[in-house]
Parts: sequence; C-alpha cells; structure tokens
Amino acid sequence: MFNVDVSYRDSLSATFQRLFEKRDALLALRPFSQAALKNIQESLFIEWTYNSNSIEGNTLSLRETQMVLQDGITIKGKSLREHFEAKNHEDAIHQLFKLVTPNYILNTRDILDLHALVLRAIEQDFAGRLRNGAVRIAGANFVPPNAVKVHDLLEELVLYINQNSQQLNAIELATVFHHRFVYIHPFFDGNGRTVRLAMNLLLMKEGFPPAIILTNDRLKYYSALNMANKGKLDKLMLLMSQTLERSLNIYLSAFPQTHHDYQSIANIAKEPDIPYGQEYISLLARQGKIDAHKEGRNWVTTKKAVLDYMRN
Repeated sequence: MFNVDVSYRDSLSATFQRLFEKRDALLALRPFSQAALKNIQESLFIEWTYNSNSIEGNTLSLRETQMVLQDGITIKGKSLREHFEAKNHEDAIHQLFKLVTPNYILNTRDILDLHALVLRAIEQDFAGRLRNGAVRIAGANFVPPNAVKVHDLLEELVLYINQNSQQLNAIELATVFHHRFVYIHPFFDGNGRTVRLAMNLLLMKEGFPPAIILTNDRLKYYSALNMANKGKLDKLMLLMSQTLERSLNIYLSAFPQTHHDYQSIANIAKEPDIPYGQEYISLLARQGKIDAHKEGRNWVTTKKAVLDYMRN
C-alpha cells in the first residue's frame, strides 16, 4: 500500500479550513430551494461537460455544448464524436448523482460504469474495460504501468481511498485519487474525463459540490500532475482547492442570505482602504491565501477577503 507526502498541509491548512466552513454553510441551507438548485445544476452540468471535454481536445464551445445538450442541435462543422462526447458526459454526470449518498463507498465497478458511459458509441470495444496493452501520454514525465499491473493497482487505489489510513480530508483524498488514477492510466482512452467524474464521488459524498477543472487552467493542471509524479502534491492540491472553492461560491451565491460581493481584482485594488496593488492581490489569489476563484481567465475575490488577510 502506498503513502503520500503530506508536507503541503502547512501551506494549505487555512485554505482547507475555509473550504470546510463554506461546505458547512452550504449544508446548513438544506433543504435547498428546488428552483435555485435546478438552475445551478443545469448551468454547472454544461460547464462541467464543456471544460472536461475541452481539456481533452473537444472543440465545441461552451455555447455549442449548451445547444447540443439542451436543444439537441447538431453543430455544423463539428464531428459526430464531439457530439457524442458532450451527450455521454452529461449522462455520466446524471449517473454520478444517482450514485452519491453520504454512505457511498468507492468501488471499481462504478468507475468502469462511468467510463462505459464516457466512451459509449465512440470506442465501444474499450468502453468500461481496463486496457490490455501499453499506452504513452504526450507531455507527461512518466510511462504508465504495464497493463498486467493495472487491475491490481486500481484495486489498491480504491482500497487506499476507502481505508484512508493517513486520515486525509475529503479534498486531499479526491486529489490523491485523481493523481494516482492518472498515473495508473487504466484505460486506452477516456482516463481524464473518467477521473474528473469519479473524484467528485469522493467530494460530493462529503457534502461538497462538484469541482470543475477549467480548460483555461489546462497547462497549470498538466504541470501540477507532472509535479505530483515526483511526489510533490502542493500544486495539484492547491489547484483542486481553488477549483472546489469556485463551485462552493457559485452555490452559496445563489442564496441571498449567503451572498458575497465577488468583484474583479482590479476593482478591489482601487478601493481607498486597500493598500495592495492589483498584482499583489492576484498573487494572493493564485497562492490560495485569500478567498478567490476564477471566472474564465480572470480572478475574482471580495473586499472582505483582502481585509481579512490584512488583519491576519
């Protein structure tokens, strides 16, 4: 059984605390307004599908993804595979929500079923089946394990997650699962989309909303995974935390009693009682030292977050 280096904890302890506080604030709002929840989930499903597919090279835009999923429209000039990828991913998300309960226990069968949905009608011979041959990953700093080891390594990973012998929190567990799954690379195709679905089983069972890695962070994401291959989880853990914070903020902002005024960093830097410049506040956001998240390519935060940082 493998163990992970948890030296990242000192730098991320405040971030973890903030995320769990937001999680608890969200749970305290239950039962949710069904109208508000439906609106958030519809928007989030489209974003999730667009970003996860785009990271893997799908060229459908966010708007085109919405048209395919909500209106059933075929986009001229886009391949049939890209249309299938969008619809399959949406169906896999719905399956994910059916699986999640507070007592959910991760298992290999559910991972294979999610993969089968991801590749349905695309690579039918490989859908839901572990690879039986070698693979290489362009740009990665490692070679995935021999195919004969894949089954045992995946079972070992699932066992590690369920036993949690290192007493990792839900965010840490999801991140470790994500990295180790990518390293094992259990499938010929669809590994990225599958792991970004499956990791959310671990987060959602603990009351978190799904974390969506943005396509704008693709290079940062790959770089963080390569660093994790060297045993350094800091960057991947930070990226996962920032991704999760964005989802938490989206959910919390939908309810008037928890609304926070997120603004562009440029606007906050202009406030007379904020002594920091735009570049420094951006640095704090990127380092996870303040409550902030990305909207597209831009960071947003609150004046309160910067003032809290000043006080502390």
